[in-house]
Amino acid sequence: MESYNAETMESQNKVQPSQQPGKGTTFFRTCFNGLNALSDPLIKTYPDIGQLAFGSKGRVMISTFMYLELYLVAVEFLILEGDNLHKLFPNAYLHIGGHTIGGKQAFVLLTALMILPTTWLRSLGLLAYVSAGGVLASIVLVCSVFWAGAVDGVGFHERGMLWKWSGLPTAVSLFTVCYGGHAVFPTLCTSMKDRSQFPKVLLVCFVLSTISYASMAVLGYLMFGENLMSQVTLNLPTRNISSKIAIYTTLINPITKYAIIVSPIATAVEDSYPFRNSRALSILIRSVLVISTAVVALSVPFFGCVMAFIGAFLSTSVSMLFPCLCYLKINKAARSFGPELMLITIIMVMGSLVAVVGTYSSLKEIVKHIQPQ
Repeated sequence: MESYNAETMESQNKVQPSQQPGKGTTFFRTCFNGLNALSDPLIKTYPDIGQLAFGSKGRVMISTFMYLELYLVAVEFLILEGDNLHKLFPNAYLHIGGHTIGGKQAFVLLTALMILPTTWLRSLGLLAYVSAGGVLASIVLVCSVFWAGAVDGVGFHERGMLWKWSGLPTAVSLFTVCYGGHAVFPTLCTSMKDRSQFPKVLLVCFVLSTISYASMAVLGYLMFGENLMSQVTLNLPTRNISSKIAIYTTLINPITKYAIIVSPIATAVEDSYPFRNSRALSILIRSVLVISTAVVALSVPFFGCVMAFIGAFLSTSVSMLFPCLCYLKINKAARSFGPELMLITIIMVMGSLVAVVGTYSSLKEIVKHIQPQ
């Protein structure tokens, strides 16, 4: 989930990128940021665009969707950790206050406890290097899954139905969340020494991301067919070295990225209090955030369904609907009838359909899983 690496959004209202010659991130570092995340000089963040287009209401609306998206991604990290650790250690359990907690729930709690100290750090520098590590981990994951199929005996013999209309809303929602890095694009652009290179950055980000996602999709289908689970690592046999590498690589990413994901949310909350420089208050706020995401992860431990909801309701709004609405509001010329307006209308209609149908289907699946059988 590299698209959600969001330290670049830390302290949304305080980002002050350098405009001096020779300063700022390079083209390739920004590519790494875009892969981990993928004008008016006053626009430095996505909420700034909402402010320019619709005033304070626009800023609040976009900020709310962005922070909610980041919050649920943090929840997804805990669910993912719980699923994969339970895959590796199916018989593990915890004893807390006379109660025995086993399975995925125990690992969700352990993961939350382990990452808690990392969220207390307010300075999360060297983002490009962290992002590069995330890109490298993605490459290792794809290669290890391929090795499991080609060399370690899993094979590429499964097939099954290639197209299911009933699964289309979920598939499109998941597809959308994979490209939900638009929230950080304005900040990435302003961080560059040469902003004219930013279109090339986007091209590199989207092409490499598409290759990575498509490779994993094809490998998963050929290896496990209709039996493919919400995470391909849950299908892999744990006895193989390649499978263990894939699972451990999947485990490392959320642990290193969780603090980066929740940092913008914590900063926004901290800045709303008069004692914003209080270290104790900062630790309390960030601890409450971790605890709350753990509670949600324990309550709705369904990785695929939650991810589909994020894609349909939040990523579609942030990546498709809000950009079009803000663009039409800011650029009056775009409202004139022509190819540009037609294209924007098509995008908005498609985005609205995905948002409505995808949100309904994902919530329906979540409710179905929560209700007792």
